[in-house]
Amino acid sequence: MATKVRIPTTLRPLTSGESTVSADGSTVKEVIERLDASFPGMAAQLLDSDGSLRRFVNVFLSDEDVRFMDGLQTPVPDGSTIAIVPAVAGGN
Repeated sequence: MATKVRIPTTLRPLTSGESTVSADGSTVKEVIERLDASFPGMAAQLLDSDGSLRRFVNVFLSDEDVRFMDGLQTPVPDGSTIAIVPAVAGGN
């Protein structure tokens, strides 16, 4: 079963405006790689040149931040939902 991936507004031009897409993968990294295969440029937006998650990108697997799990190697159970959430600066 594919993983549901929620796409933030800033990345929707890569998905033809879709807010949710599906991708297979047994880890978060594999899901991102498959997203990039279907939507070229996605990995470049999410990963640094060394392949690590960019500091301003948060990835949640079932409401848990993957940085506090196994990072990109976090296992993704079938039927899971991943949310990509860019960090937003704010203030007055």
